[in-house]
Amino acid sequence: MKRRIIPYNPKLKEFAKQLRNNSTKAEIILWQKLKRDQMYGYDFHRQKPIDNYILDFFCYELMLGIEVDGYSHEFLEVYQKDQQKEKVMNSFGIHILRFSDHQVLKDTENVKRAIEEYILEHEKHTPNPSQEGS
Repeated sequence: MKRRIIPYNPKLKEFAKQLRNNSTKAEIILWQKLKRDQMYGYDFHRQKPIDNYILDFFCYELMLGIEVDGYSHEFLEVYQKDQQKEKVMNSFGIHILRFSDHQVLKDTENVKRAIEEYILEHEKHTPNPSQEGS
């Protein structure tokens, strides 16, 4: 399988580090479910710079970005920026799952289930490299 090239902006590296060091409570809770290959063995990264944006969580193997939106994302200007960010991520083949802080804080198990469902669907439609060409 051909590896996709995802653009990286080194200028965002320091800002991403600051975001990791100042995570919201919802981001911390979700990170506890995603880190160390806990989601079916997939490797997630937090505050991952891609192009001119930073995704809250990203898994390269799944081409999956996960965004956790706080209160400010309810404002039109921020919502429009989120839509533009998602459009750019989609152009790289990255699918975005979006959850609110409230969902993560109050309904963590259903958020986890939604991510698991995405993974299972992805696995269903992704050929096993050992079976390619047979």
